[in-house]
Amino acid sequence: MSSFSSSLLAMAVAIFIFFSQSNAQLSSTFYSSTCPNVSSIVSTVIQQALQNDARIGASLIRLHFHDCFVNGCDGSLLLDNNGTTIVSEKDAAPNNNSARGFDVVDNIKTAVENACPGVVSCADILALASESAVSLAGGPSWNVLLGRRDGTTANQAGANTGIPAPFDSLSNITTKFSNVGLNVNDVVALSGAHTFGRAQCRTFNNRLFNFSNTGNPDPTLNTTYLATLQQVCPQGGSGSTVTNLDPTTPDTFDNNYFSNLQNNRGLLQSDQELFSTSGAATIAIVNNFSANQTAFFQSFVQSMINMGNISPLTGSSGEIRLNCRRPN
Repeated sequence: MSSFSSSLLAMAVAIFIFFSQSNAQLSSTFYSSTCPNVSSIVSTVIQQALQNDARIGASLIRLHFHDCFVNGCDGSLLLDNNGTTIVSEKDAAPNNNSARGFDVVDNIKTAVENACPGVVSCADILALASESAVSLAGGPSWNVLLGRRDGTTANQAGANTGIPAPFDSLSNITTKFSNVGLNVNDVVALSGAHTFGRAQCRTFNNRLFNFSNTGNPDPTLNTTYLATLQQVCPQGGSGSTVTNLDPTTPDTFDNNYFSNLQNNRGLLQSDQELFSTSGAATIAIVNNFSANQTAFFQSFVQSMINMGNISPLTGSSGEIRLNCRRPN
C-alpha cells in the first residue's frame, strides 16, 4: 500500500473513531450493571406524583428542555442560589415562578440514591423523567441515552437569552434551536410536547386584547377560542392563572396539538407561528404530524435524543451530585 493510501486509511479510521466516540459518549445501557432498575424507580415516583398533580409530567419534561438549552444537559437548572458562587437559573425570566417539579426531582433522586448511592446524575434523572412522563401520558417510549454528569455551576444569563420564549417569533426560536445544534424538524417535534400541560395567562395574554400594540387580538387566534381565553384571562386579571396548552386532550400525549394549530387553536404565539407564519418550512411538518401520529412520535423521540445530546459532561468531567440542588 502506498504511503498516501495508508495515510488516507489512517485518517478515515481516526474520523470513524472520533464520530463513534462522540455518538457513544452516552449509552442506553450506561447503568445496566451499576443501577439496573433506575428507569422503573423514576417511573414509580412519577406515577405517585401524577395522582396529585396531572401536570407534573409536562413540568418535568420542561425542566429537561430548559436545562439542556443552557450549558448543555448538565442539571444546572436544578441548582439553588447559594448567595455566592451560584446565581440560580431558577430565577431567570423563563423559569422564575413557572419552572416547577423540583420537589418531584428531589423525590426521584432520594429513591435512586437509596437503591444505587452516588451513581446516577441529576442530569440523567431529568432525561429519564422526561421519557417516563411521555410514556405514562400515552406517548412513545424510548431507550434513553445515559451517562451525563452534573455541572457545578449555573448560568442565569444564558437562561435569560438562550431559552425559547412564548413571545418569540418563529425565526428567533429557530435561531435558538440552531445555536444548540437542533434543526427545524426538532423545533416542530419538540413543540409538540405542548400536547399536555398548562400555561399561565402571562405567557399568552399579549395575544388576547392588544396584540403588538394594534388594539386588537392576535388575528391568528380562532375567535371562539379567543372568547374562551378572554374569560380565563381577563384584562387586569391574574397573570398566574393557568389553562390547558391543548384544549382537546389536555393530559394525553398525542398529535392533537398539531390539529389545534391547523384550527388556529395554538395557545402560545410561539405555537401558532409554526403553522401561521407565511411560507415557513414548519407548515408542512405540522401538517404531516397532524395527519400521522406515528410520524410525530418517531420524530419526537429522535428530537428528544438530539436534545439530550447537547454538550453533556461525561467521563471525568463534572460530578454525580448527591443533592440535585447543590454541588457536592
